[in-house]
Amino acid sequence: MKKTFSLLTIALVSLLRTTTVQAQSDELVKVYRWYNTDDKEYVTVAEGEYQEGQMLHWKWTDKEPIFTAYRNPGEGRVAVYGWYNPHTKDHVSIIEDEFSDNAMMKMGYEGKHVQFYASLKRGNNYIPVYRWLRGSHDWVTIPEEGKTDAYFKKGYGRKTFQFYGIQRAADVFIYNQL
Repeated sequence: MKKTFSLLTIALVSLLRTTTVQAQSDELVKVYRWYNTDDKEYVTVAEGEYQEGQMLHWKWTDKEPIFTAYRNPGEGRVAVYGWYNPHTKDHVSIIEDEFSDNAMMKMGYEGKHVQFYASLKRGNNYIPVYRWLRGSHDWVTIPEEGKTDAYFKKGYGRKTFQFYGIQRAADVFIYNQL
């Protein structure tokens, strides 16, 4: 009887932990950087924002994972919006309230949409994410450990902190228990 009770308890705890881990991973979204050789332009794209086939059809290549973010809003998170400028063919990711919608539209941007949610506060397993600028309109999103020397050599500068991304998604459940 004691063995049966112990086995049932262990099974129940395992089931609850698995459900929690699954819910935790459903909450996260991988974020990638793509490059378009025709336009010499980078874009930050959350998984599921566009289908991979669409990106390839639009001539985006060199898909590179850069960090993980949150799929849904939550306490301590800000929305990260994607904007597009059809005149300069520039894509940019902007956190909420960083620029007003009116200011973005005056700069020629349109197509505002939520990409993902991120934290503005440092935490375990978080990595700072910066936006770099080349010229007056060529923006790229780069995490702290993201080949920054290569972008500097390409003429990017004006490094500006944006938010914190999640460095290793597999460890989120562990860090959230601490």
